Amino acid sequence: MEISFEEFQRLDIRIGKVIEANQIPGSKNLIRILADFGTEKKQAVAGLLQWYKPQDLINKKCVFILNLQKRKIMGVESQCMILAAEDEKGNVVVLSPEKEVLEGSRVH
Repeated sequence: MEISFEEFQRLDIRIGKVIEANQIPGSKNLIRILADFGTEKKQAVAGLLQWYKPQDLINKKCVFILNLQKRKIMGVESQCMILAAEDEKGNVVVLSPEKEVLEGSRVH
């Protein structure tokens, strides 16, 4: 399914710095992530525990989508989504900028 360039432009994709990360109690795979986007902080709930220890995400800059509809996952509100890639073997890695860039920088 193709989307128009205008639809793509509606996505608010930015770089965020993870400032907190912890396992959601009672969950086997969910991590609550608090990310700093320069002018605001938002939290995400991500099923990354199989691939990342929460403490390994702290201070890491990652790519997030900020304008997705909020939803509660195991009672925790997810306000944005961290982006990750998955290969054919099921290995998952979060997307990070190649070089240093300020928190809140837009991805085009």
